[in-house]
Amino acid sequence: MRKSWISMLFLIFASMALLSACNSSEKAEGGSEGSGESGGPVTMTFFAPQGKASMEENEFTKFIEKKFDVKLKWDLAPTDALQDRRQLLLASGDYPEVFLHGKFTTSDLQTYGKQGVFLPLQDLIKQYGPNLTKVMEEKPYFKDAITAPDGNIYALPIFNECYHCTYAQKYWINTDWLDKVGLKMPTTTDELYTVLKAFKTQDPNGNGKADEIPLTGAPNKYVWNGNIDAYLMNSFIYNDNDKYLIVNDGKVSFAANQEGWKKGLEYMHKLYAEGLIDPASFTQNDQAVGQLGNKEGDEVVGSITTALVSYLVNTYDKNITRHQHWDIVPPLKGPDGVQTTGATQSVGEFEFAITNKATEAQQIAAIKIVDYMFSEEGALYAEYGPTEGKGWKKADPDEKNINGEPAKYSYYNLPERDPNVVVNESWSQIGAHDLSNTFRNLFAEGQDPLSAEGYGTRLAQATNVYAPYAPKEVYPANVFIRPEDTESAAQLTTAIKDYVQTNMAQFIIGSKSIEKDWDSYVKGFDGLGLSNYLDIYQRAIEKK
Repeated sequence: MRKSWISMLFLIFASMALLSACNSSEKAEGGSEGSGESGGPVTMTFFAPQGKASMEENEFTKFIEKKFDVKLKWDLAPTDALQDRRQLLLASGDYPEVFLHGKFTTSDLQTYGKQGVFLPLQDLIKQYGPNLTKVMEEKPYFKDAITAPDGNIYALPIFNECYHCTYAQKYWINTDWLDKVGLKMPTTTDELYTVLKAFKTQDPNGNGKADEIPLTGAPNKYVWNGNIDAYLMNSFIYNDNDKYLIVNDGKVSFAANQEGWKKGLEYMHKLYAEGLIDPASFTQNDQAVGQLGNKEGDEVVGSITTALVSYLVNTYDKNITRHQHWDIVPPLKGPDGVQTTGATQSVGEFEFAITNKATEAQQIAAIKIVDYMFSEEGALYAEYGPTEGKGWKKADPDEKNINGEPAKYSYYNLPERDPNVVVNESWSQIGAHDLSNTFRNLFAEGQDPLSAEGYGTRLAQATNVYAPYAPKEVYPANVFIRPEDTESAAQLTTAIKDYVQTNMAQFIIGSKSIEKDWDSYVKGFDGLGLSNYLDIYQRAIEKK
């Protein structure tokens, strides 16, 4: 009896010991309880896009794992299916502890924040995020842009503060052709008409053929700010090239039904009717634009609306010089003295979010990782890799940044890469991290704006021409719509933007008459709920 009792006790203790060992093993492998200090690495799953190489074997991944005593598992989705995969995970409830790169809208954040799926980050940032805290103090608009109306921060974006992107509605002109027709850079809409007319009629490419295209462009979805109206309308009324909203003293109004908009359409119709605007501008893609601009032999394009002249002409090949006689056209003054340019103050899509699946240890580890990516070193390693001499190096003493000041880092004159080997040393554009102007200005740029290495300098110099003409107030690109307004906002925004863009093309090409159809066009906004649209966007910027 006693032997049997002792044997039973032994079995019980043995079972408990085995169970304890199993639990310890699960914690080490599953990581949900690892502390990163005494309990082994904190293991957690990150959601991100699938690249060409393994995220497990990525150099920056390994660096992060070692630095923060974590083990990262990956739930990856093809880039073109990333949002669908993300939604399936959230709908099923089988989502990871961390979305490293989720492409969330402000509506998503409020929805999942309200449901408790996304955890508020501000307290974690306050305790474990000195770099994020510094960014929010130095750039107040960044903090405002990421804070929901309820006061919570549910996700973080890539802080992509690209200077030339801020004023992207640019217009480039062929100065070789200007010289051929004996005209100066246009400064008004009337002078532009004269220039385009000369391009069409005076054979500036000198081949004896009427093959010149005075002005071309492309839809925004193909060419960044390629819409012709994105630039030209700003000589008549402010055009944000997005929601068509104007902000004055905090009051939101609509641009696309005002008299200035009508005059802008009349001007563009005149250009189109006289063959000065390329008919393909409303349909062609980026490949078609590039074929036009890089066509061998005689040049056929006189000007283009786009943020980047490189869409049209090759700026990267040192042996090609055609791009060098293309220059930026400043904002034109319209007949009523309007002279403005589109501007945006955007922090990009929201990427990083911590879910309610994360333990306290995982939350702390995750916020420390993303905070590190907002430090100078962390941003450098995240974007270009942790090993100096591969994707980056310390700048040489004579290398200067985009402003002509001494640079700290450089990505020029690095060892050549084997084109057959996939680079797998950084997270590049994956995950929330600092790409602010402060960070960007640490890097060397070629000082000759017409060289391949100086393209960034060229874009910055072009932007300097536009910056003085930006309005004092612009409607933010990423704004938190009130939760009760999100469904209506989505429907109204789509309907109104489609209506504006469709009618704009019809008025410009003449399938609709501005004289006969303008009033019915304006009245059409009533049926689309324009008043409600404006109320929703007014409430959104008030954050009440």
